[in-house]
Amino acid sequence: QVQLVESGGGLVQAGGSLRLSCAASGIIININRWDWCWYRQAPGKPRELVARAISDGSTNYADSVKGRFTISRDNAKRTMYLQMNSLKPEDTAVYYCKVVDARQANYWGQGTQVTVSS
Repeated sequence: QVQLVESGGGLVQAGGSLRLSCAASGIIININRWDWCWYRQAPGKPRELVARAISDGSTNYADSVKGRFTISRDNAKRTMYLQMNSLKPEDTAVYYCKVVDARQANYWGQGTQVTVSS
């Protein structure tokens, strides 16, 4: 089993920045073959994919965050990051990390709240 713990959420003014972290623990096998993802869910809305760091080194982003958010991973630290710049009130949501391991098993973190005030 893999456990994921997010951190770094909080309250920030519009235009500000936050960096989220997602740390993995437990049974870690072939972490270089994992896909790491950030999702978010705003009240009353479905959970949406924000960014993904694929095992081949590529990344992709939701159109709404392109140019503002950057996903990165540090396999040695078993951690994924989401640098969020130029935050907008519409970025307010609970942010979740997810990994897809080498066996295609999915694991989710518990979420961290991000609130952007106008």
